[in-house]
Amino acid sequence: MTHAIKLHWFLPTYGDSRLIVGGGHGTPAGAAHSDRDASIDYLASIVRAAETFGFTGALIPTGAWCEDAFITAALLARETTSLGFLVAFRPGLVSPTLSAQMAATFARHAPGRLLLNVVVGGEAHEQRAFGDHLDKDARYARADEFLDVVRRLWDGQTVSLDGEHIQVEDASLATPPNPVPPLYFGGSSAAAGPVAARHADVYLTWGEPPAAVAEKIDWIRRLAAKQGRKPRFGIRLHVIARDTSAAAWAEADRLVGALDEETVRSAQEGLGRSQSEGQKRMVALHAQHRANGSWHDARALEIAPNLWAGVGLVRGGAGTALVGSHDEVADRIAEYAEVGIDEFIFSGYPHLEELFWLGEGVVPLLRQRGLYAPDPKTTPSVSIPFVGSAR
Repeated sequence: MTHAIKLHWFLPTYGDSRLIVGGGHGTPAGAAHSDRDASIDYLASIVRAAETFGFTGALIPTGAWCEDAFITAALLARETTSLGFLVAFRPGLVSPTLSAQMAATFARHAPGRLLLNVVVGGEAHEQRAFGDHLDKDARYARADEFLDVVRRLWDGQTVSLDGEHIQVEDASLATPPNPVPPLYFGGSSAAAGPVAARHADVYLTWGEPPAAVAEKIDWIRRLAAKQGRKPRFGIRLHVIARDTSAAAWAEADRLVGALDEETVRSAQEGLGRSQSEGQKRMVALHAQHRANGSWHDARALEIAPNLWAGVGLVRGGAGTALVGSHDEVADRIAEYAEVGIDEFIFSGYPHLEELFWLGEGVVPLLRQRGLYAPDPKTTPSVSIPFVGSAR
């Protein structure tokens, strides 16, 4: 393998469970059932574990179905020493000047620990709840103007712009961030590609089969090359890693076995309103399995080797998981790295326990293969009880 990957975890700011928790993009507010409260103390236990395993960051989602990402990140920054926070935010809901200032303030108090995930928004009904009535293509056009202003402010410029969607006059920051937070950006539509190519430091994709991911990477690379840019690439996946493949699939069966027809029907109905291209493909996939009832068998939703689409039955956004033995999961990670993925954002149910399965079982294999080598200068020398040093 020619390059080392970065690992990130996910913070369930809407609650956690030993079962699949509904939620994610396209899910109405209040629909994310959970039986484990996402308190700051609980989230802190997750980020401390992620930091100990040498992860680069933790993704904090945005939406009406979860808690505010920026405030959560600010609280958790004091609970850790080196972990970064991949804060999801929606450009245009607040001014670009204020967003740039918020990022600069965070970067000043936690240098190098802020990463920003740009979420343009794929659900018109949710955007309207926030007072945003633009259509999808217009949201991408606004994001383009918004990010141009933010980038220039971070560069120390005084910015005026009378754009189609963004208007600012003589905007500047007292203290630009140093280092500048990297921008993570996803989107599969024709409107998304050019904006991602111009602004993304890391282009994100959901967990599609490797061949489909390779096509998407090639698409963005070609668009970015026209801008003289070379972004990195990341993927968002759930994970179920166990000592044996049979044990991992038994866990997948347990998760899907806890779902009933009405829960799945209701979730899919809500997700069917999404304007996201990726979400539309996921809903279409599940429609086939719901029609013949095959979704009750976890292996029926294996859409590529060790790639399981069962999570997407009730959760919007990222709906696929890597399922298998530690060696199999490491093999799949290596396969995605081979087609160009540099960064992996994982999650699992419950998020704390599944992080330990990945950290104890898969991370050592990735290190042995030379795929994963966290910077010892930024990885704290912390031991987890009964596990020992995570280095």
